[in-house]
Amino acid sequence: MSTETLEERASEGRAARKEVARSSHGDWAPPPDRHDPVTLLEEQNRSRLPFLVPIRHARMRVSPFTFYRGTARIMAADLAATPTSGLTVQLGGDAHCSNFGAYASPERQLVFDANDFDETLRGPWEWDLKRLAVSFTVAGQSLGFTGEATRVATARCVESYRLAMASFASMGFLDLWYDYMSVDRLSEVGGLELQAVAGRIDRFVRRARSKTSLQALRKLTVEEGGRYRIRSDPPVLFPLSELPEEFDPRGLEGVVRDALERYEETLAHDRRWLLGRYSVVDVGLKVVGVGSVGTRCLIVLFQGRDSQDPLFLQAKEATASVLEEFLEPSPYDNHGRRVVEGQRMIQAESDVFLGWTRGREGRDFYVRQLRDWKGSVEIEKATPEQLEFYARLCGYTLARGHARSGDAVAIQAYAGKSDTFDRAVVAFAEKYARQNLEDYEAFCQAIADGRLEVADAQ
Repeated sequence: MSTETLEERASEGRAARKEVARSSHGDWAPPPDRHDPVTLLEEQNRSRLPFLVPIRHARMRVSPFTFYRGTARIMAADLAATPTSGLTVQLGGDAHCSNFGAYASPERQLVFDANDFDETLRGPWEWDLKRLAVSFTVAGQSLGFTGEATRVATARCVESYRLAMASFASMGFLDLWYDYMSVDRLSEVGGLELQAVAGRIDRFVRRARSKTSLQALRKLTVEEGGRYRIRSDPPVLFPLSELPEEFDPRGLEGVVRDALERYEETLAHDRRWLLGRYSVVDVGLKVVGVGSVGTRCLIVLFQGRDSQDPLFLQAKEATASVLEEFLEPSPYDNHGRRVVEGQRMIQAESDVFLGWTRGREGRDFYVRQLRDWKGSVEIEKATPEQLEFYARLCGYTLARGHARSGDAVAIQAYAGKSDTFDRAVVAFAEKYARQNLEDYEAFCQAIADGRLEVADAQ
């Protein structure tokens, strides 16, 4: 435990400026030996389900923004060559703007937070912030916004992070730990009058609250002989019985049940008791996201008191973080646990069923509820004003996760009170957005050349 005074911690942050100037964060130029982005994606594909990889390519091909969502490994390799202050936090690891959203807290409040931690690892706080800032630049450009509108949204993201970090630096550790963002605070943090965004927030809340296990039951299952079964909707949803033979569909359900028993051991006793009141009804495989497509993502349907008391859990494969190629490896011997422990460190409120397990074949998984008031912002329909509002929310939320897991006082002292750091990160975002566009064009050319197989977008 650190015994440094507040002044000593602030001095550490200010001293880091002398080693790494804040303006240096605006630098980006691809080195001569830069990794080929298409090769990096191909290498990732080797550990994924081959019949799903073409869907990943299809989803990434839609636009430079959807491509960016799948480039965590590419950008990690690039960020490894950029300047950092030497101050570390628990990184989300893939902090683009589509990896934030709403969900139900254990107290049944709708809260807003980061919601994807597949790549979480301890590392330089600047990496998350730069990936987030670039995502707003790429989103603005993909939406056809003017250069000025796009720069403003990106700048608001960075500014919100810096100002929030200053606020968190002044808080006691428990006050910081208990801080969370309910939907009632969205307009306060987002920086706009409620009237300007009230309609959008109301629609967002209604959609989120409608996403329950009962809604999933209607959407993801069919009733056969009085029992619900996972619906067949290839290539995005498969009952286990319809998986290709090389995956041994008949033996896979037993593997899943064994893994669920090990998962229960990672839950607190009261959560284990609650889960024990449910029984497994069926198991399927579901395609999710963009960057995650091709990883093994299972959904498990449980039944409670009757058929109208369902529970869906998602068991998602966890492999080594893409950041581990460039940072210290995870201290955990199970990558599912790496994800869960990172999520608990970063998120203010976490799913009561969050846990981890390992399958017989040695693959790691983390487990959570599939739908529990899950809400995501439709970036593709945003106006410039709405993107700016959302950028503030994400900047604030990222800062809170970093403050919980790092030294807010030192980070705040490094970032400073002026907009020097903000302007540097915006400059980086504009340069890297151009890099992302070049990589996207190379990716599309690889598809046209037959190097990468692509399916119909699903």
